[in-house]
Amino acid sequence: MSDAANSPEVPPLTAPDPGTGVVSPPGLDLGRLADYLDASAPGLIAGPLTAEVIAGGKSNLTYIVHGAAGRVVVRRPPLGHVLPTANDMSREYKVIAALHPAGFPVPAPLHLCEDPAVIGAPFFLMSYVDGRSLLSLNDFVRIDPIKATRTGELLVDTLARLHAIGPAEVGLADLGRPDGFLERQVRRWYQQWERSKTRELPSLERLVITLRNTVPTGTRTGIVHGDYAYHNVMVDADVTCVLAVVDWEMATLGDPLTDLGWLMAFSDQPVDLRGNPVSPMFAQEHGFLSQAQLAQRYAARVPAATMDDIAWYVALAYYKLAMAFEATHARYLLGMTVGEEFDHMGDAVPMLIDRATAALAG
Repeated sequence: MSDAANSPEVPPLTAPDPGTGVVSPPGLDLGRLADYLDASAPGLIAGPLTAEVIAGGKSNLTYIVHGAAGRVVVRRPPLGHVLPTANDMSREYKVIAALHPAGFPVPAPLHLCEDPAVIGAPFFLMSYVDGRSLLSLNDFVRIDPIKATRTGELLVDTLARLHAIGPAEVGLADLGRPDGFLERQVRRWYQQWERSKTRELPSLERLVITLRNTVPTGTRTGIVHGDYAYHNVMVDADVTCVLAVVDWEMATLGDPLTDLGWLMAFSDQPVDLRGNPVSPMFAQEHGFLSQAQLAQRYAARVPAATMDDIAWYVALAYYKLAMAFEATHARYLLGMTVGEEFDHMGDAVPMLIDRATAALAG
């Protein structure tokens, strides 16, 4: 989803190291990283190293690291305290390490370090993918309607490929607990609301009751990306193929239609709100596939999928987005965000709840 909604607020660059003059980005000591890689992964990327923070992921920090032997991408947890089960680097690395040899488009896994003493947290390295996503408005305005349509088609086709992979076939049978997955989604995101809510919203309380009472049954189990949308799929310059699906920190085993519902929630929207990830920028009038077209294409490629309850999955996606926006709004009110883009997040919450309610109503 949009980094404006959930990404960490990154402080300015640190001062140059007095011994080397190297400027390290926050959370990544390049001197210690270089020493560690020279000893543990010689030849992977030779120093001297430079790096910059790039956007990506709900909370994990992502860096491009440049060296004499090329460039790689480093992922680490956010700065500050994280829960023991959150931001698990070995888990995310395990997913791409399983999918890459299976031929699914992900960055190549290069190295995992589980020792927090090196840079202050576990981290991993993966290959740099020179592609484009629709992470920013600048990417959006450069894409013509034909390529916009093709983007949607590629996203659906790639999602169908992911959901066709048997977890046990690639060593991911223990990635999650699929039993009760949908019920847990509703419950856990409501717990998020209770931890961060800044006001009472009766419409949200009504929505939660409806979601709980209408959970689909007889669902399938598959690998779920957890944040599958335009910004996490990288395509080539001409939009002819998917180069990589990135940001697997939310990956688990569960109902694959949650991925489709999430993708659909980013499409074909009438709400025009600055920074809103479900804004009209992905509307059909710009060439992007509508929600109905996304669902139809997926159903044609995944015959086993039952689409009768797809509106429930779309509503779940809006609900989760609303909870995420409220958490950001709470941090903004406490003065814990940096930048002007956070001042409107609270306005999006009731809008997203209304979208969820409308989806359930057909």
